[in-house]
Amino acid sequence: MAEVRLSRLSKSFGAAAAVSGLDLTIADGEFVVLLGPTGAGKTTTLRLIAGLERPDAGSVTIGGEEVTARSPAERDVAFVFQQYSLYPHLSVYDNLAFPLRSPARRLPAAEVDARVREIAGLVRIDHKLDSRSTRLSGGEMQRVAIGRALVRKPSIFLMDEPLSSLDAKLRADLRLELKRIQSDVGSTLLYVTHDQIEAMTMADRIGILSGGELVQLGTPRDIYTSPANLHVAARLGNPQINLVEPGLIPCQSVPRGTRTIGARTEHVEVEKAAAGAAANARIDWIEHLGDQNHLHIAVDGRRITLLADPYSGFKAGDAVAIRLREPLFFGADDRRISHG
Repeated sequence: MAEVRLSRLSKSFGAAAAVSGLDLTIADGEFVVLLGPTGAGKTTTLRLIAGLERPDAGSVTIGGEEVTARSPAERDVAFVFQQYSLYPHLSVYDNLAFPLRSPARRLPAAEVDARVREIAGLVRIDHKLDSRSTRLSGGEMQRVAIGRALVRKPSIFLMDEPLSSLDAKLRADLRLELKRIQSDVGSTLLYVTHDQIEAMTMADRIGILSGGELVQLGTPRDIYTSPANLHVAARLGNPQINLVEPGLIPCQSVPRGTRTIGARTEHVEVEKAAAGAAANARIDWIEHLGDQNHLHIAVDGRRITLLADPYSGFKAGDAVAIRLREPLFFGADDRRISHG
């Protein structure tokens, strides 16, 4: 495995800047997730590292060697795409063995067999080695695609939304599997997604991309609790962070220059208003999600959404008193204002 360093990397397609001055270092053995919406520059960044695109400026260094001018075959990277890209006429065994049988490697048959069976066990597809890839489920096909990347032992794994075409249960299962595999192998992995749950549960660090620029890089906890700006704050959290103007909801202290207050569930105290007590909000409706509820609360013509325990006793129509406790504050430039 190897460290990957991107220095002032830029790429445009016509007048559209896909990546702009990107600086990013991925440590040896680290799992980094790039998170952002469509068009943020996530896939272009992967393609620049892989050599599938040439940058307009900047450099790519893998394992201490600059590879900016090298072809994809010379970079020792493995790319796992959103679609499985398996060879339909080959068995699972032969799909896994294919990279090891290339003219560039020509490994002995016994070594190929040992490596294929090792990786098949790692991705838990060893019971399907004799099956044609067309007879596999979606989750099994993606396991084979991941295994085909692992079998080569490259310097870095690049993964472009590999779980996005799977159903919710398979995504959850493979998230755990992929993190387990990465931990077992000790691989350097750069993973691209627009799914915040994938980012939060798998990453050592998350990079938030917007308009081709790296807006913030940090641990999942840091990104969630200390977002650099409103864009970052809105990328993480379910339900999405509530953005309200100062004065809408009582708050003990609001720093000077605050234009927007960001309130997640943990920032809002909600109590049923006792008879005769002042209420400043009302529960409009409740989404029952099994292990939790979403409370949709109306406050002075605005609506905020919070998580609640399903046994909290709140009902639609309840008058409630709400107040803020240590929320996030943002200025006119949308950047977070430190408080305290």
